[in-house]
Amino acid sequence: MICLQLFLSFLKVGCFTFGGGYASIPLIRDIVLTKGWMTEDTFTYMIAVSESTPGPIMVNLASYVGTVQAGIPGALAATMAVVLPSFLIILLVAAVLKNAMKNRYVQAFLRGMKPCTMGIILATGLCMIVRNMSGENGIPDGRALLTTLVLAAVYFGSRKIGKPDNKKRGLSPIQLIILSAGVGMLVFAM
Repeated sequence: MICLQLFLSFLKVGCFTFGGGYASIPLIRDIVLTKGWMTEDTFTYMIAVSESTPGPIMVNLASYVGTVQAGIPGALAATMAVVLPSFLIILLVAAVLKNAMKNRYVQAFLRGMKPCTMGIILATGLCMIVRNMSGENGIPDGRALLTTLVLAAVYFGSRKIGKPDNKKRGLSPIQLIILSAGVGMLVFAM
């Protein structure tokens, strides 16, 4: 029964997420918290782990939730459900709708979806930052605030320092993950 619940829940995520893995985070969060599969803190930690492990974040989160709830069968059910809609759509697009991407209405739809997707990702990120900086009884956690400020300063500072002729400025995602882990260990170990 839990495998069916996992399959149907993550099938919904796969069907109604547009814009990539980060856009799926609010929907996955809603599902796992509503069903009591994870706490808010555990979910936040799993986003960090899913981001720093190989593979798409949506698939990593689905695999983890499935494993926690029903072991390997749960992981398979959740993972298959979350990738099934995309797989079928890509097959359909490749086989039938080759010319649809040239259609001006399809292009207009896709251009219109970009700001919506960016807004969802930004709102989720800001909510996670605010929630993680709130400590007991709504009092801000100084260590979390310090970590966030240091990482933001380093990230945005590195983008300003890059060479003018270099189109790719700033830290790479790998460098940022390693830096975040190091700063987190330093600040939270004190």
